[in-house]
Amino acid sequence: MGGSIALIVLLALLIIFVAIVLFKAVRIIPQARAGIVERLGKYHATLNPGLHFTVPFIDRVLPLIDLREQVVSFPSQSVITEDNLVVGIDTVVYFQVTNSQAATYEITNYIHAVDELTSATLRNVVGGLNLEETLTSRDQINAELRGVLDSTTGRWGLRVSRVDIKEIKPPMSIQDSMEKQMRAERDRRAAILTAEGQKQSQILTAEGERQAAILSAEGDAKAAILRADGEAQAVHKVFTAIHRANPSQKLLSYQYLQTLPKLAEGSANKLWFVPTELGDALRGIGKVFGDGGSSSIDPLNPFAGGADEEEAAEESATPEDSIVDSPELRITEEDLKADPNRTMVDPDDFEMPASSIDPDAPLEVEPREEPVADARSERRDERKAAVEDKIAEKSETMKRSQSPDDAAPPADGNQPDAGPEASR
Repeated sequence: MGGSIALIVLLALLIIFVAIVLFKAVRIIPQARAGIVERLGKYHATLNPGLHFTVPFIDRVLPLIDLREQVVSFPSQSVITEDNLVVGIDTVVYFQVTNSQAATYEITNYIHAVDELTSATLRNVVGGLNLEETLTSRDQINAELRGVLDSTTGRWGLRVSRVDIKEIKPPMSIQDSMEKQMRAERDRRAAILTAEGQKQSQILTAEGERQAAILSAEGDAKAAILRADGEAQAVHKVFTAIHRANPSQKLLSYQYLQTLPKLAEGSANKLWFVPTELGDALRGIGKVFGDGGSSSIDPLNPFAGGADEEEAAEESATPEDSIVDSPELRITEEDLKADPNRTMVDPDDFEMPASSIDPDAPLEVEPREEPVADARSERRDERKAAVEDKIAEKSETMKRSQSPDDAAPPADGNQPDAGPEASR
């Protein structure tokens, strides 16, 4: 009885032992993993993904190795640039185990080894660059780091596929300067954009003003043409109305005398020029006043008179008398200054009745017989010449009075009359 119990216990222990042996002998390697088998402490084989059998208590399977690409982010490294500025650089390394046996037996801790190798290589690469090159040459630094790490870690059973610089931290003073520089650059770009906008605005404004000026000039030209046409029509109508009204010589002579005082207007007038036909005009006006505006005077030739009129003129005037010296027509310079609008005669004397002129009727002049050329006509011509000579003499005297240095007393010894009186 006791022997059977012992046999059962022994059989149970044997079953347990066999189960343990079977458990130790069977190994399943997952995908993207690799196992290193050591037999009696020596490398025996590399287990790839799948089912494998080992000898219990003789073979030992080391921890599995991950064959996938690994991404390791290393902490910030303090690096000194060529211009002696300390910057902090964070790196990220992408690598993969390609040889499990080398990764197990060639290096103790390949991740720590990659970290140290990255720091040393980064110092060497950045040490040959200044701060500006370091900030702007990330691709160059990444390529150099990858080349050095890949060539060094190859014997460790690793393959470095990529190295990236995650962040570069310059000193705070440099950061402030960089911020100011960036702000200035943004301000410069904003100023350029503003200037370009103003330029376009001014161009558009100038174009609009040019178009407006062109339109305004065209409008002014059309307005000037219309005004000129209107003035031409007005002048034509006035000219037609005057010729239709058939004005008399009295009115024309009066308007002529009305214009003469305006020659003296203005403070800059120092010298008066007396027209040569003034004597004829005054003589004709005198004859008009002398006969009381009789209709027997020819309106086209007020200076032509009958025999009786010439006889009266011979008795009342001598060759030395002139109508210019008549008290009724004399106007002095003081009178003109006191009343610039003063005229020689009353304009009411020349008013013409509205019913006396037919605008549509042609001008009819009664033919007159030519006066007989006798002594009286010769005397009339002599008196006319005397008046003209006296007017010319007084005009010359007035000119000499305006130039004291060149003035000389007349030949007859008489004092010259005042300039304005002489001109009248």
